[in-house]
Amino acid sequence: MSRRVDAVVFRGAGGPEVVALADTEVREPGWGEVQVEIAAAGVNRADLLQRRGVYPAPPGAPPDVPGLELSGTVVARGPGASLWADGAEVMAITGGGAMARRITLHERELVPVPPGVSLVDAAAIPEAFFTVWDALVRQARLGAGESVLVHAVASGIGTAAVQVARAIGARPIGTSRTAEKLARVTPLGLDPADAIATADGRFAAAVAERTGGRGAEVILDPVGAAYLEENVRALASRGRLVLIGTLGGGSGPAPVTMMLGKRVTVIGTVLRSRPLEEKIEVAREAAARLVPLFERRLLRPVIDAVLPMADVLEAHRRMERNENVGKIVLRWT
Repeated sequence: MSRRVDAVVFRGAGGPEVVALADTEVREPGWGEVQVEIAAAGVNRADLLQRRGVYPAPPGAPPDVPGLELSGTVVARGPGASLWADGAEVMAITGGGAMARRITLHERELVPVPPGVSLVDAAAIPEAFFTVWDALVRQARLGAGESVLVHAVASGIGTAAVQVARAIGARPIGTSRTAEKLARVTPLGLDPADAIATADGRFAAAVAERTGGRGAEVILDPVGAAYLEENVRALASRGRLVLIGTLGGGSGPAPVTMMLGKRVTVIGTVLRSRPLEEKIEVAREAAARLVPLFERRLLRPVIDAVLPMADVLEAHRRMERNENVGKIVLRWT
């Protein structure tokens, strides 16, 4: 069985003309699943790419309803679902469909909204903070006393990475193409002396200067090919390069000799297309380790703008102009 609910939909691939508010079908929860009434959804670059037809939703996700992260309340439970009471406030990442009024997910994909965080603000947490925790802590093993170079530091991912690094005792070094954006991240824990403007795409020398010639132990990079050689130059010996995006291209020459000499580890990672079991694993660790950091006020969602869901086109335009510092959130109410 299913029901019809309001949603943002993409009617084909292209520009703003393909975006509409319409209704979509949401199935009722099955075994171990719950249905969530969505309060708000975060906007991500993946939504823009999906709209253009270059990043389709993974199998099992709605092909025409965008949205990778959400917050809301549990309104229905399927057979065997017992983790959440009706009305529980939750947040989650998903392969798609977060920009609908309702969504059906496995109950173990949901994470409790931290006490003191509003439902709307909670929509800015999952994609940025779950991705950063998984990439930096679970995979790159970033530890206290190490340095992490964070590219696009004013983005949702970047502002989350600065906070997570500080929370675990690591040192964030951040890059951005504008000094104005760098200045807006310093209240989150980025030392002004560790803020690097990269309008020319060069940063390795600046990283070396700030680390006494050692380089960064970890780099978190959403840019990809355009930064590859400079990233390797900026890494410390036995450094870990974590690739989470391809804003600067998906392929290019690799400085293999330098990578061998430094004994570099390269980690490529995405959350969207992972199997359910892995998404549940990430969600359970987020509930156990990230939510307490929000409770202790060591982390907070960074929100650039909250707009009505009907203003989804303005949200896309704002992100395409690279105006935002932190997340753009769309709300239903």
